[in-house]
Amino acid sequence: MGRSHIAAALGIASFGLLITVHLISQLGLPNVGFFHFKHVSEDTAASPNQIPLSFPGFQPDASDEGPAHLLGVGKADITGPVVEINLMGYADPKQVGSGLRQRLYSRAFIVGSIDRPEERIVYLVLDTQSGDTAVRYGILEGLKELGAEYRFYGRNNVAVTGTHSHSGPGAWLNYLLPQITSKGFDRQSYRAIVDGAVLSIKRAHESLAPGSLSIGETQIKDANINRSPFAYLANPEDERKRYEHEVDKKMTMLKFQMAEDGKDIGVLTWFPVHGTSMLGNNTLISGDNKGVAAILLEKDMQSSVGGSKNFVAGFSQANVGDTSPNVLGAYCEDGSGDKCNFEDSTCGGTSQPCHGRGPMFRQHDQGAASCFEIGRRQYAGARALYQSLNTGGEVLHGPIRSFHTYRDFSNFTFQHPNGSVVTTCPAALGYSFAAGTTDGPGAFDFTQNDTGTPDASPVWAIVRNFLREPSEAQKACHDPKPILLDVGEIERPYLWTPNIVDIQILRIGQLFIIVSPGEATTMAGRRWKEAIASSASTLLSSSPPFSTRNDQSSIVVLGGPANSYTHYIATEEEYRIQRYEGASTLYGPHTLNAYINATSFLLPYLFRPSGSPDPLDPGPEPPIHTNVSYNFNPSVRFDRAPFFKHFGQVLQDVSPTYRRADTVRVRFVGANPRNNLRLEGTFVAVEHLNNGAWIRVREDSDWDLIYRWRRTNTVLGTSEVEVDWETGETGVEGGLYRMRYFGDAKSLGGDVEAFEGVTGIFRVD
Repeated sequence: MGRSHIAAALGIASFGLLITVHLISQLGLPNVGFFHFKHVSEDTAASPNQIPLSFPGFQPDASDEGPAHLLGVGKADITGPVVEINLMGYADPKQVGSGLRQRLYSRAFIVGSIDRPEERIVYLVLDTQSGDTAVRYGILEGLKELGAEYRFYGRNNVAVTGTHSHSGPGAWLNYLLPQITSKGFDRQSYRAIVDGAVLSIKRAHESLAPGSLSIGETQIKDANINRSPFAYLANPEDERKRYEHEVDKKMTMLKFQMAEDGKDIGVLTWFPVHGTSMLGNNTLISGDNKGVAAILLEKDMQSSVGGSKNFVAGFSQANVGDTSPNVLGAYCEDGSGDKCNFEDSTCGGTSQPCHGRGPMFRQHDQGAASCFEIGRRQYAGARALYQSLNTGGEVLHGPIRSFHTYRDFSNFTFQHPNGSVVTTCPAALGYSFAAGTTDGPGAFDFTQNDTGTPDASPVWAIVRNFLREPSEAQKACHDPKPILLDVGEIERPYLWTPNIVDIQILRIGQLFIIVSPGEATTMAGRRWKEAIASSASTLLSSSPPFSTRNDQSSIVVLGGPANSYTHYIATEEEYRIQRYEGASTLYGPHTLNAYINATSFLLPYLFRPSGSPDPLDPGPEPPIHTNVSYNFNPSVRFDRAPFFKHFGQVLQDVSPTYRRADTVRVRFVGANPRNNLRLEGTFVAVEHLNNGAWIRVREDSDWDLIYRWRRTNTVLGTSEVEVDWETGETGVEGGLYRMRYFGDAKSLGGDVEAFEGVTGIFRVD
């Protein structure tokens, strides 16, 4: 979650909460980090950084042959307003959408029992910053509205995960804190996600057919690093020695294959890397590096012999908390070129000059080239792993189970692994939360690694106390975190962050999927997965059909942030260091062990007999704020073409010829794209003349076609659209082309009318 929320919240304290949410969003505050589609021709299997591994585990016996499950995949557009809405992730109120780099999608994966239709799970991968309480509620309500056929999908078996992209439109979250910099809650942004997610599930449901699942893993060594190694080193040395890297390099893949024709309909992968390749100064909507990877693999497989024409690739997050795509490390952008201070990521004592560098950082393109490259590396690893699964991998067999419940982590008491009884705390954020990370430095005089008595100005304690002064009990509960925002105890005008958290695990035979509402750090995720794997393997050993096999080991993955957004989950050792991840661990030092306890305690529920009643207490329901949230984002008033011009008119036309690798740039008389999101459609397209017919070859889903919109006169309501096509050196056929723009203009009376614009014809040589 973004550190500019700190500056916004402190400003609110200065002027009064109810009056100034809108005003604070207008202030210039520093960036924070919470939270070219081109043909790839190289042989991905030969890359030294993608190493397919054999997956230890069950080998299918003769009785396992044939389809084991009902499988379905679906994909739908969830691209919300691409202009005039604050982007969700860095929480910088100045980072307002100005166009579209690549459309956002919901990708749905359904696995069910062939014989028992009630035994199903749904795993959603959204191109969003996270899951969300209100979004999940809206999706479940939408499924109910689809009728009795969809009665099998509900609270227990639907997981809503986000890829953690920091480049999507915001203003859709349930709690107040992330709403501050996005000027509240925008229903259009919210409905785009909810409706698209429901549509993706509907498409997956309609595609259900018998098939088989195989699973495997690979190592991708060049797509992530640890951005908080000083905190990671606080973990016990003997524990760290068990692992080769400071972040998990493993990608796990689940392959969906149809029984009828042998076609592969999709893959679902887990790999941890932050969606912060696109920088805080980017204002174009995209799914960041995982969005790139997904589109690359989908286009590849849809044109391959073994893939279906509707192939869906889900690139889910894993234990992402302390990972970064800026793989060259963090340097001082103050002219010195020095590395940032190791302990607190400062340069000359301040956080602002310290920035992580992506692989293409020298290109001043708001991170676009680095984003594509990190996405390409994930795609390459996934492609090599997919090929290896065609001849190997482990087949999943066994029952489909799931559970979901809520737990109140403001006061969750449990037995610690050391035998003591401990309690979690009402949510609070520490001073180092405001310092940010190397992916997005924070504000003012805040620094990371700030424990005990904070180093920042005492003024911040005065401002904090205006919002809510934490009690001595709250301070003691969070110790050694110095509390900057006591967010879990502020309820004016409604809750700032969740105290009620989602507890969910999905099971497919020997595979267990931890659905995490927070960003688990590398070591936190390892401990959580290890705890579940140990318990699950014990339970499998006495559970048919696994009890009759030679190997009863389980496979465990972690996906998130999902269902809600509970910030970070650090280990107790990392928490004591109080870098950004520890300061953003909401419920105190025992947060990780609380999640492990809550999920492990319910794990036997996944081994209940088929058809048994559902005895699980759903827990305390979280509040839904969609009908009470404020919205200070103005609606579109009207659009108007300049005098003596019309909507769609070409203002800057093409040149007669271009060479490959040139950028084709055109401009049109435009209208506000918020009038029509054109979901499942496109704002712009490139068409190729082929045998006398114009064939669309590029649209909004393509990385190399860029749509920008700008208001030219607010009073008159005029605007322009600029379109760039980065042709690239490969993947573009020579010949004749033209570009087309699709828009919708709103009249003074409120009517919206569609229009088109088309350029002249040009040649690409």
